[in-house]
Amino acid sequence: MIDRALLSRCAAAFGVEVDAALAERFDTYARLLVEWNEKMNLTAITDPTGIAVKHFADSLTAAPLLPAGEISLIDVGTGAGFPGVPLALLRGDIRLTLLDSLNKRLIFLDALCRELALPVTLIHARAEEGGQRADLRERFDVATARAVAALPVLCEYCLPFVRVGGKFIALKGPDAKNEAAASAHAAGILGACVTEVRETTLSADGETLAHCLILFDKTKQTPPKYPRNSAKITKRPI
Repeated sequence: MIDRALLSRCAAAFGVEVDAALAERFDTYARLLVEWNEKMNLTAITDPTGIAVKHFADSLTAAPLLPAGEISLIDVGTGAGFPGVPLALLRGDIRLTLLDSLNKRLIFLDALCRELALPVTLIHARAEEGGQRADLRERFDVATARAVAALPVLCEYCLPFVRVGGKFIALKGPDAKNEAAASAHAAGILGACVTEVRETTLSADGETLAHCLILFDKTKQTPPKYPRNSAKITKRPI
């Protein structure tokens, strides 16, 4: 379904190898995404090029920032599985957890991961609820999120999941440098600091997709009061 060569070229531009076997698994992912999207709203991007570049390659841009060796990774507000599933397909040593507030998305992800023979833990919860659960709080080496929330808000949703010494990787738009600066205060309160802002560019069919990866290192425990409930997070960001 997807242009496998295009996906491989896009990934190679930032140092990630997508071989034939991996490309075939991504093709299966794309096919199931389109099939299930006819039954439920998973994504507005359903064309083969868009899926390959804007979903798969875009998700894989986070791969160079992942720690080496076996890691636990939680993808917060995962939606249709981005970026968590592509990263776990690339890295067989990732113990993957996908968290989302909509159960219908998790039904799709369960079917997808079964088809891909990808071990996964699925969590049906809002991020602010999950971050207060003892079995999830500060249990992960890495948290990822590809979301539209402002970065200080996203930090409060995601950093409580990350263990001290772990990382939070936010996939944001091209203006994220300003967001990174604005999130420094919130990150500090939540026990982390911004350690890198990496700009990436993907090109296909004359279109250029630019965004930023913002890396946070967790240096101390998040205070017990965080995350707050969603109303407070939204109305009074840290």
